Formats: sequence, C-alpha cells, structure tokens
Amino acid sequence: MTTLQIPYTKIEIKGSQVFMLSALIVNAGNYIYNLLLGRILGPEAFADAAILVTFLLILSFMAMTLQLSVAKFTGSFNNKKKDTLLRYSRKWSLLVGSFLGVFIIILAGNLQEWFNTSSAHMFRIFGMGVPIYFLMSVNRGYFQGKQEFIKLSITYQGEMFSRLFLTLAFILILPFQSSELVSLGILISLLPGMLPYKKIRANLLPDINSKELSHLKKFMMVTAFYELSQVLINNGDILLVKHFFDAHSAGLYSSMALIGRAVYFVAWMFVMLLLPEVVKRQKEGKNTQKVFGKYLGMISILVVSVVLINVLFPRLIIEILFGSAYMEVAGILWKYALASSLFALANVFVYYFLSLDKYLPVIISAIFGVLQLTVIAVEHSSLEAVVEAQIFVMGVLLILQTGYFLYKNNPFPIKQSYSHFDHH
Repeated sequence: MTTLQIPYTKIEIKGSQVFMLSALIVNAGNYIYNLLLGRILGPEAFADAAILVTFLLILSFMAMTLQLSVAKFTGSFNNKKKDTLLRYSRKWSLLVGSFLGVFIIILAGNLQEWFNTSSAHMFRIFGMGVPIYFLMSVNRGYFQGKQEFIKLSITYQGEMFSRLFLTLAFILILPFQSSELVSLGILISLLPGMLPYKKIRANLLPDINSKELSHLKKFMMVTAFYELSQVLINNGDILLVKHFFDAHSAGLYSSMALIGRAVYFVAWMFVMLLLPEVVKRQKEGKNTQKVFGKYLGMISILVVSVVLINVLFPRLIIEILFGSAYMEVAGILWKYALASSLFALANVFVYYFLSLDKYLPVIISAIFGVLQLTVIAVEHSSLEAVVEAQIFVMGVLLILQTGYFLYKNNPFPIKQSYSHFDHH
C-alpha cells in the first residue's frame, strides 16, 4: 500500500487515508456541481440536467462491474497476470462500452420523448463518452486492487474538477441549451479521469487459465447482476418521477434526492476500502468479520447523524443548498434521507458477501430493486407516496440482509440450505 509523505515533515499518510480524504473532496465537488446547476437553472431546467447526472450515475454502476472485477482479481493474481487481466479487461470494456454508447445514440429521440426532455442531442453527446468511461473504470479497478489509493484518488479528482469547471464555463459562455452543455462537460471530463494511465510494457504475458477465467466470468456476471439492482434502487425513482410528474415536480424531487443521497455516497467511500481489505484477509486466512463490523459501525453512525440532521433542519438545509424555489419538499426531506440510509446499510452487507464469493444477497437486492420500481409505478399519487414506498422496501431489504449475515455466522451448527447460491 502506497504512502504519501507531507513535504518538509516526517509525517506519512497511508494511501487509504489519502483516498478517504480525496473521496470526501470528490463528493463535495460533485455536490457543489449539482447545487450550482440547481441554483443557476431553476427547477424545470434542472430536471433535464438531473436526468443526465442520473444517467452518469447509472453508467458508473454499470462500469463498477468492471472496476470491482479487476480490483478483486488484481488483488489475487501475481504481477504478470495482473497485466494480462488488465489487457483482457480493456479489450472487453471498449467492446461493451462502444455497443452501449451506440445504443444510446440510436435511441436518443426515444429517450427524449420518454423523459420529456428539451433535447435529444444531450443523449447523443452522452453516448459518445460511454466507451471512455468503461475504459477509465478498468484503470481504476487496477489501482484499487493493488491498493494504490493515491493514483486511484487522482483519477477521481481529475474527472470531478474538470466536469465542475468546464460545465459551469460552458453554461455561462456558450449559447446552446443547458442540457447539451451539461452533457458536453460530462464527456470532456472523462479524459482527465483516465490519468494516471497504467501502461502494459510486457509483450509476452502469461495466459489466464480456464479455471481462473471461469471464476472471473462468474464474478463479473454476478457483479453485473448486482450493479443492475443498484441502478434500479438508486436511480429508478428519479427516472420514473421524471416520466410520471411534470418538470417542476421532477426538479423538486431531484433536488431532494441529491440531498438525501449524500449518506449513500459517503458510505460508498467506506465500501471501496472494505472490498480489497476483505479479499486480502480471506486470502491470508484471517478473520473478515471484524473488519466488516468496523466499517458497518462507522456507516451506522454516519446514517443516523444524517437522518437526524434532516429531521431537525430541513428548511435550513434546502435554503442553503438550493434556495427557496425548492422549499416545497422540505417536509419529506428526512424521509428520503431515511430511505437512502436503509439502502446504504443493506449495501454494506452485499459488498461484504460479494467479496467472499457469496451471491445470495445479490439476488435478494436485485429482487428488491425490481420491487421498488413496481411499487412506485403503481403508487405515485404524490412525491411523498414515492418516498414512503422506498422506505418500506429498503427497510425490508435491510432486515433480510442482516438476517442472512446472522444465519451465515450462526455459532450453532445448523445446516445451511443456501449454500448452492454461494461459491466457496
């Protein structure tokens, strides 16, 4: 694990600590980016911008399949096989990314109609960036797996800062629709996110044997399945609200979602550190439950604090972050924060078991992702009804994930009937 020495001192900071600090800065920068868009554009235009941001989040979850797979197997392969894995993953990331990007470009007109946006070009510009994003995620997975957290931090910083400053400059200077400029900012920001770029120097690299390749493919398939559930749970509500409600209501909901989801994205920083540490401990034959308990405890303190703040100061939070134009959702802000908190906690269990090659929690999460969308599609009489549906679904999901953890770690010798879902 790399360290960073503070100039003119003997103080060294661990790479994981640098990454945590970097992730805080990146999350803060992304928040500022969204808040400024909300204030500059107003609820109606912000609804279009929020769709692009949501598409970016969906893309990040899909690309996370590649990143987590590369991270997991980079951590377990020897040095030369790490480069083989990187080359293999880059080839497939470009193929899959190009296919998905072309698919988005072709369907741009349909996407405009479904989401009631002002432009179809915003989707076409976005589609051009998909292959780059997938390639960038493979690069990040390599650094994550090797626990080179300083280099990993640089890739996130480059993407965030360039998107923040370029998008604002475009909106203030260029005479085009704001949604198209937001999409252009997202596209260009992916290029700095590719740096530092890991070069593969060796010409003759060892092959990945059939057993390793089979394990890799299985892990990728399960991870992709899980990331799909993440897409459904984390972003499906915004997409459905944009479809079922008018632009003003969709903009209000998007602002509330941005505030309420702060807890999830902060919790994500801990999860990023959890996965490689669990894989490493498992490989060394060490206990993994203690490190899981540590991260779960930290995230639990975080989510309770966030929900409490949203209960006590909802109007103040909205006034500071978005302004009085968004005050209509102040009364249900804490409910959205609660729904996000329940999901964040359930997510910790899933990533823990995923790193141990136990896949039943992934299936459970995917089922509840579909269930959440179904409930919202049936009951969307108001924004509050949409939020309350999520609280119910995520609450049950957390209970099931906790129950599965207790079952797998039961000190009593009960036969475990779920073993056929798990790879040992």
